[in-house]
Amino acid sequence: MPKRLSVVMIAKNAADLLPDCLSSVAWADEIVLLDSGSEDNTVEIARAAGVQVYTNTDWQGYGIQRQRAQSYATGDYVLMIDTDERMTPELQVAIQSVLAAPQPDAIYSIARRNYFLGRFMRHSGWYPDRVMRLYERERYQYNENLVHESLVSNNAKVIALTGDLLHLTCRDFASFQRKQLNYATAWAQERHQRGKKVSLTGIFSHTLGAFLKTLLLRGGVLDGKQGWLLAVVNAQYTFNKYTELWALCRGYSEKT
Repeated sequence: MPKRLSVVMIAKNAADLLPDCLSSVAWADEIVLLDSGSEDNTVEIARAAGVQVYTNTDWQGYGIQRQRAQSYATGDYVLMIDTDERMTPELQVAIQSVLAAPQPDAIYSIARRNYFLGRFMRHSGWYPDRVMRLYERERYQYNENLVHESLVSNNAKVIALTGDLLHLTCRDFASFQRKQLNYATAWAQERHQRGKKVSLTGIFSHTLGAFLKTLLLRGGVLDGKQGWLLAVVNAQYTFNKYTELWALCRGYSEKT
Protein backbone atom coordinates (compact mmCIF):
# COMPACT_ATOMS: atom_id res chain seq x y z
CA MET A 1 0.00 0.00 0.00
CA PRO A 2 1.40 3.45 -0.90
CA LYS A 3 2.54 5.71 1.91
CA ARG A 4 0.21 8.58 2.88
CA LEU A 5 1.28 12.07 1.82
CA SER A 6 0.71 15.28 3.74
CA VAL A 7 1.22 18.48 1.79
CA VAL A 8 2.23 21.14 4.31
CA MET A 9 2.44 24.91 3.79
CA ILE A 10 2.65 28.17 5.69
CA ALA A 11 0.79 31.21 4.43
CA LYS A 12 -0.07 34.85 4.97
CA ASN A 13 -2.21 36.97 2.65
CA ALA A 14 -1.91 34.50 -0.22
CA ALA A 15 -5.48 34.58 -1.52
CA ASP A 16 -4.41 35.36 -5.09
CA LEU A 17 -1.87 32.53 -5.20
CA LEU A 18 -3.55 29.81 -3.19
CA PRO A 19 -6.18 28.38 -5.60
CA ASP A 20 -3.68 27.31 -8.28
CA CYS A 21 -1.28 25.98 -5.69
CA LEU A 22 -3.96 23.87 -4.01
CA SER A 23 -5.25 22.62 -7.33
CA SER A 24 -1.83 21.23 -8.24
CA VAL A 25 -1.60 19.17 -5.03
CA ALA A 26 -5.28 18.25 -4.61
CA TRP A 27 -4.43 14.57 -5.14
CA ALA A 28 -2.53 14.37 -1.79
CA ASP A 29 -4.02 12.46 1.15
CA GLU A 30 -4.20 15.64 3.20
CA ILE A 31 -3.22 19.30 2.92
CA VAL A 32 -2.25 21.26 6.02
CA LEU A 33 -1.98 25.05 6.02
CA LEU A 34 -0.68 27.12 8.93
CA ASP A 35 -1.77 30.73 8.56
CA SER A 36 0.34 33.50 10.09
CA GLY A 37 -2.46 36.04 10.43
CA SER A 38 -3.86 36.74 6.97
CA GLU A 39 -6.00 39.82 6.49
CA ASP A 40 -7.44 38.64 3.18
CA ASN A 41 -9.54 35.51 2.52
CA THR A 42 -6.65 33.04 2.49
CA VAL A 43 -8.19 31.01 5.29
CA GLU A 44 -11.64 30.91 3.70
CA ILE A 45 -10.23 29.76 0.34
CA ALA A 46 -8.23 27.00 2.01
CA ARG A 47 -11.15 25.72 4.07
CA ALA A 48 -13.45 25.73 1.04
CA ALA A 49 -10.92 23.49 -0.71
CA GLY A 50 -10.98 20.99 2.17
CA VAL A 51 -7.63 22.02 3.62
CA GLN A 52 -6.92 21.57 7.33
CA VAL A 53 -6.31 25.14 8.46
CA TYR A 54 -4.55 26.26 11.65
CA THR A 55 -3.40 29.69 12.82
CA ASN A 56 -0.32 30.87 14.70
CA THR A 57 0.56 34.57 14.67
CA ASP A 58 3.54 34.28 17.03
CA TRP A 59 6.04 34.67 14.20
CA GLN A 60 9.53 33.47 15.15
CA GLY A 61 10.90 32.89 11.67
CA TYR A 62 10.30 30.62 8.71
CA GLY A 63 12.03 27.59 10.21
CA ILE A 64 9.98 27.48 13.40
CA GLN A 65 6.75 28.19 11.52
CA ARG A 66 7.43 25.25 9.22
CA GLN A 67 8.07 23.04 12.24
CA ARG A 68 4.73 24.11 13.71
CA ALA A 69 2.91 23.42 10.44
CA GLN A 70 4.48 19.97 10.15
CA SER A 71 3.34 19.09 13.68
CA TYR A 72 -0.27 19.05 12.42
CA ALA A 73 0.46 16.57 9.61
CA THR A 74 -0.43 12.89 9.94
CA GLY A 75 0.90 11.40 6.70
CA ASP A 76 3.87 9.08 6.40
CA TYR A 77 5.59 11.57 4.12
CA VAL A 78 5.59 15.36 4.03
CA LEU A 79 5.77 17.52 0.94
CA MET A 80 6.59 21.06 2.04
CA ILE A 81 5.38 23.59 -0.51
CA ASP A 82 4.90 27.36 -0.67
CA THR A 83 1.78 29.15 -1.85
CA ASP A 84 3.62 30.64 -4.84
CA GLU A 85 4.64 27.20 -6.10
CA ARG A 86 2.80 24.79 -8.40
CA MET A 87 3.51 21.14 -9.04
CA THR A 88 3.91 19.92 -12.62
CA PRO A 89 2.22 16.65 -13.69
CA GLU A 90 5.66 15.08 -14.16
CA LEU A 91 6.59 15.83 -10.57
CA GLN A 92 3.28 14.39 -9.34
CA VAL A 93 4.05 11.11 -11.10
CA ALA A 94 7.56 11.03 -9.60
CA ILE A 95 6.25 11.61 -6.07
CA GLN A 96 3.55 8.98 -6.43
CA SER A 97 6.25 6.52 -7.50
CA VAL A 98 8.20 7.30 -4.33
CA LEU A 99 5.14 6.79 -2.16
CA ALA A 100 4.55 3.41 -3.80
CA ALA A 101 8.11 2.23 -3.17
CA PRO A 102 10.09 4.59 -0.92
CA GLN A 103 13.78 4.07 -0.22
CA PRO A 104 14.93 3.90 3.41
CA ASP A 105 16.78 6.82 4.97
CA ALA A 106 16.22 9.03 1.94
CA ILE A 107 15.18 12.62 1.32
CA TYR A 108 13.99 13.67 -2.11
CA SER A 109 15.03 16.86 -3.86
CA ILE A 110 12.90 18.76 -6.35
CA ALA A 111 14.01 21.13 -9.12
CA ARG A 112 12.37 24.54 -9.06
CA ARG A 113 11.82 26.67 -12.16
CA ASN A 114 11.91 30.24 -10.87
CA TYR A 115 9.91 33.00 -12.58
CA PHE A 116 11.49 36.42 -12.96
CA LEU A 117 9.90 39.34 -14.81
CA GLY A 118 8.07 37.35 -17.46
CA ARG A 119 10.47 34.43 -17.83
CA PHE A 120 11.12 31.09 -16.16
CA MET A 121 14.88 31.27 -15.74
CA ARG A 122 17.03 28.43 -17.06
CA HIS A 123 20.39 29.63 -15.70
CA SER A 124 21.60 32.39 -13.31
CA GLY A 125 21.65 29.94 -10.41
CA TRP A 126 17.86 29.86 -10.53
CA TYR A 127 17.55 26.49 -12.24
CA PRO A 128 17.44 23.67 -11.38
CA ASP A 129 17.55 25.26 -7.87
CA ARG A 130 17.04 21.91 -6.14
CA VAL A 131 15.32 21.96 -2.76
CA MET A 132 14.76 19.08 -0.30
CA ARG A 133 11.01 19.01 0.15
CA LEU A 134 9.80 15.38 0.26
CA TYR A 135 10.71 13.37 3.36
CA GLU A 136 9.49 11.06 6.10
CA ARG A 137 7.45 13.06 8.59
CA GLU A 138 8.72 11.36 11.74
CA ARG A 139 12.42 11.46 10.80
CA TYR A 140 13.08 14.97 9.49
CA GLN A 141 12.12 18.58 10.05
CA TYR A 142 13.33 22.11 9.29
CA ASN A 143 15.93 24.02 11.28
CA GLU A 144 15.01 27.15 13.25
CA ASN A 145 16.55 29.77 10.96
CA LEU A 146 14.71 33.07 10.74
CA VAL A 147 15.14 33.08 6.96
CA HIS A 148 16.57 30.72 4.31
CA GLU A 149 15.53 27.80 6.48
CA SER A 150 16.49 24.31 5.37
CA LEU A 151 15.66 20.71 6.12
CA VAL A 152 17.93 18.99 8.65
CA SER A 153 19.00 15.97 6.62
CA ASN A 154 20.91 14.02 9.30
CA ASN A 155 23.25 12.73 6.56
CA ALA A 156 20.42 11.00 4.73
CA LYS A 157 20.96 10.18 1.08
CA VAL A 158 19.34 12.74 -1.21
CA ILE A 159 17.58 11.46 -4.32
CA ALA A 160 16.71 13.83 -7.17
CA LEU A 161 13.18 13.56 -8.53
CA THR A 162 12.14 14.20 -12.11
CA GLY A 163 9.66 16.95 -12.87
CA ASP A 164 9.68 20.57 -11.74
CA LEU A 165 8.10 22.80 -9.14
CA LEU A 166 7.04 26.06 -10.77
CA HIS A 167 7.97 28.95 -8.48
CA LEU A 168 6.39 32.36 -9.12
CA THR A 169 9.31 34.14 -7.50
CA CYS A 170 8.91 37.57 -9.06
CA ARG A 171 5.59 38.41 -10.68
CA ASP A 172 5.56 41.98 -9.35
CA PHE A 173 8.94 43.68 -9.04
CA ALA A 174 8.01 46.08 -6.25
CA SER A 175 6.63 43.27 -4.07
CA PHE A 176 9.67 41.16 -4.85
CA GLN A 177 11.98 43.97 -3.77
CA ARG A 178 10.13 44.42 -0.49
CA LYS A 179 10.42 40.71 0.21
CA GLN A 180 14.13 40.78 -0.62
CA LEU A 181 14.66 43.67 1.79
CA ASN A 182 12.84 41.78 4.54
CA TYR A 183 15.01 38.73 3.88
CA ALA A 184 18.15 40.86 4.00
CA THR A 185 17.14 42.40 7.32
CA ALA A 186 16.32 39.03 8.88
CA TRP A 187 19.62 37.60 7.59
CA ALA A 188 21.60 40.47 9.10
CA GLN A 189 19.81 40.23 12.45
CA GLU A 190 20.47 36.51 12.65
CA ARG A 191 24.18 36.91 11.85
CA HIS A 192 24.48 39.81 14.29
CA GLN A 193 23.00 37.70 17.08
CA ARG A 194 25.66 35.08 16.33
CA GLY A 195 28.43 37.66 16.65
CA LYS A 196 29.25 37.92 12.94
CA LYS A 197 30.86 41.11 11.61
CA VAL A 198 31.70 42.63 8.25
CA SER A 199 34.01 45.43 7.13
CA LEU A 200 33.31 48.15 4.59
CA THR A 201 35.62 46.38 2.17
CA GLY A 202 33.71 43.15 2.80
CA ILE A 203 30.42 44.80 1.84
CA PHE A 204 31.68 45.79 -1.59
CA SER A 205 33.62 42.61 -2.28
CA HIS A 206 30.56 40.46 -1.49
CA THR A 207 28.37 42.74 -3.63
CA LEU A 208 30.66 42.59 -6.66
CA GLY A 209 31.10 38.87 -6.18
CA ALA A 210 27.35 38.31 -6.22
CA PHE A 211 27.00 40.21 -9.50
CA LEU A 212 29.80 38.34 -11.25
CA LYS A 213 28.74 34.98 -9.87
CA THR A 214 25.18 35.36 -11.17
CA LEU A 215 26.10 36.80 -14.55
CA LEU A 216 29.18 34.74 -15.43
CA LEU A 217 29.73 31.71 -13.21
CA ARG A 218 26.04 30.79 -13.17
CA GLY A 219 25.41 31.67 -16.80
CA GLY A 220 23.10 34.63 -16.29
CA VAL A 221 24.09 36.01 -19.69
CA LEU A 222 22.26 33.04 -21.22
CA ASP A 223 18.99 34.24 -19.67
CA GLY A 224 19.05 37.41 -21.75
CA LYS A 225 17.78 40.70 -20.35
CA GLN A 226 16.38 39.01 -17.27
CA GLY A 227 19.79 37.48 -16.56
CA TRP A 228 21.46 40.88 -16.47
CA LEU A 229 18.69 42.33 -14.31
CA LEU A 230 18.82 39.40 -11.91
CA ALA A 231 22.58 39.82 -11.52
CA VAL A 232 21.98 43.42 -10.42
CA VAL A 233 19.16 42.35 -8.10
CA ASN A 234 21.33 39.70 -6.47
CA ALA A 235 24.11 42.24 -6.01
CA GLN A 236 21.63 44.68 -4.47
CA TYR A 237 20.32 42.03 -2.09
CA THR A 238 23.87 41.15 -1.05
CA PHE A 239 24.70 44.84 -0.53
CA ASN A 240 21.58 45.31 1.62
CA LYS A 241 22.20 42.35 3.92
CA TYR A 242 25.89 43.07 4.52
CA THR A 243 25.30 46.82 4.97
CA GLU A 244 22.57 46.09 7.52
CA LEU A 245 24.95 43.76 9.36
CA TRP A 246 27.64 46.47 9.27
CA ALA A 247 25.16 49.01 10.69
CA LEU A 248 23.97 46.67 13.43
CA CYS A 249 27.54 45.95 14.55
CA ARG A 250 28.21 49.67 14.92
CA GLY A 251 24.92 50.64 16.53
CA TYR A 252 23.79 52.61 13.49
CA SER A 253 20.57 50.65 13.11
CA GLU A 254 17.58 50.52 15.44
CA LYS A 255 17.07 46.84 14.62
CA THR A 256 18.29 44.50 17.36
